[in-house]
Amino acid sequence: MTFVRIGGVPHHVVAEGSGPVCVLSAGLGMSWFDWDPVVPHLAPYHTVVRFDRPGHGLSAPAAAPPTAAGEADRIAAVLDALGHRGPAVVAGHSIAGFHAEAFARLHPDRTAGLVLVDSSVEEDPRPDRTTAPARALGAVLAAAGLPAALGPAVRGLAVRAGSVRRGAPGPDPALVRRVYRTSRVLRGTLLENARYGAVAAELLALREDRPLPPGLPVTVLAAPDGSARWERRQRALARRLGARYETAEPSGHLVMRDRPDTVARAVLDVRSRQEGAVDARGDVRSGQEDA
Repeated sequence: MTFVRIGGVPHHVVAEGSGPVCVLSAGLGMSWFDWDPVVPHLAPYHTVVRFDRPGHGLSAPAAAPPTAAGEADRIAAVLDALGHRGPAVVAGHSIAGFHAEAFARLHPDRTAGLVLVDSSVEEDPRPDRTTAPARALGAVLAAAGLPAALGPAVRGLAVRAGSVRRGAPGPDPALVRRVYRTSRVLRGTLLENARYGAVAAELLALREDRPLPPGLPVTVLAAPDGSARWERRQRALARRLGARYETAEPSGHLVMRDRPDTVARAVLDVRSRQEGAVDARGDVRSGQEDA
């Protein structure tokens, strides 16, 4: 296992495969191994980079509460630490969709494309003013021994609730226990959740001030799972970003588990859309469908 130090915090990083770089960033409370089903589809064509944010997976606790700009810079720092200076495709799941979009807006020269995998959407976020309640709750639950007693079981319940693949093989149970029996992951998840509204509001501000690079291939890959309201919100996000809209069906929120082939295809499609942006006559194609 590889660890790189970013802002004084050890980050767990995994890089596999070869070729152009893609970054896979998991959602709230999730770990690098949640992308395991996707990697075999991508590694023959891409250098696949996964990392755990502070307080997630095997990374050390956060030194400061997360921000949209901070998470964008974290992706850039992970790539720097691995020696990857060129543009990368960034795929963000759930709350990490905020981070991926912020990366594209703040580091446009390093962004080859975006894939937002059932991304979080907030049209009118209300940022919390303090993280103190989350920190206090984490301390109480940790002192009571709940992570060691119930962490892996809670993780299992969350996966079952977010997936339509019943009985599908998952990560090594020993790894799940190693990660989710720690108070570090509980505290990291609570802290990131407490900052959810603030990060969403910061991203909305970035949309006003920092446009996406012209012609950037963006895909909104949604898992409506029968919810018309969620589908409307995901389509609205695609329209807002000028993105291609696709659905992963059947799938729950954990699209990387339910439809890893669809996630991989969306990432791989970025290159074909780049190559097809200019035809033999030099005409520019948008490469995007109406959302």
